[in-house]
Amino acid sequence: MGTVMLKVGDLKMMSKYYQTALGLDVVAEQDGGLYLGRGATPVVHLAPAAGLQLPSRGEAGLFHTAILFKDQPSLAATVATAANFEPQAFVGSADHLVSEAFYFTDPEGNGIELYFDKPRESWKWDGANVVMDNVALPPQQYLNDHLSEASLENQRQADAGVGHVHLQVGDVATAEDFYVKTLGFERTAGWHGQALFVSAGGYHHHMAMNVWNSRGAGPRKDTLGLGEVLIEVPASDDLGALADRLKVAGYASHHTGAELRFEDPWKNQIRVAVR
Repeated sequence: MGTVMLKVGDLKMMSKYYQTALGLDVVAEQDGGLYLGRGATPVVHLAPAAGLQLPSRGEAGLFHTAILFKDQPSLAATVATAANFEPQAFVGSADHLVSEAFYFTDPEGNGIELYFDKPRESWKWDGANVVMDNVALPPQQYLNDHLSEASLENQRQADAGVGHVHLQVGDVATAEDFYVKTLGFERTAGWHGQALFVSAGGYHHHMAMNVWNSRGAGPRKDTLGLGEVLIEVPASDDLGALADRLKVAGYASHHTGAELRFEDPWKNQIRVAVR
């Protein structure tokens, strides 16, 4: 997964949050906004969109952008700075068996997950489905166990990137038809007909879709929030094959040779580019 683009109403406020709370730096100023990330790796692209309204809770769009950290001290450092910056932005935490995750909401209502993957050899699979759960993960105990002065001091030098993107959609069956049968992701888990998790290469999930707030939602309006999801593939042949599958399935796309742009059934903008 590549950079997530967010349409923002207040660039200064949002940039301050992602830099101060999440420890991201400005990687580039281009395309009419700011790319923020760690080192040379952009995580989010904040694109000014003055005049657009915030989406309602029940609309399709972004559920959260999930930022993956390489170790527990690095995760703990960013959980600590985010909680200190705006305690009310913290909305929960969970041990998912495959990962340890903490959830926040940015100033314009976009969900954020900060997480660490447990070793792959510890993941359990039931056939093609990875076993995930929601087990209590007390945040203060986690910080006591993993936060250190060194991890805080070196926060901005620690690698972090987009691990997965979770969307709100209108129905799970349509999401599976599009993201699995057309795009080519593998289904790795479901959740009582309310959520779908998909991946490539045996990961627990690179994308997820749920209907917890948005069951029955139709195509999105042009609002603040999710602007674009970037998916990176190894070679240009992958783009050509995907363009063919989209055409057969009846979805329009724009293929430049270096990248492919299209919309999912809820008008979420997707860009697929060679890594």
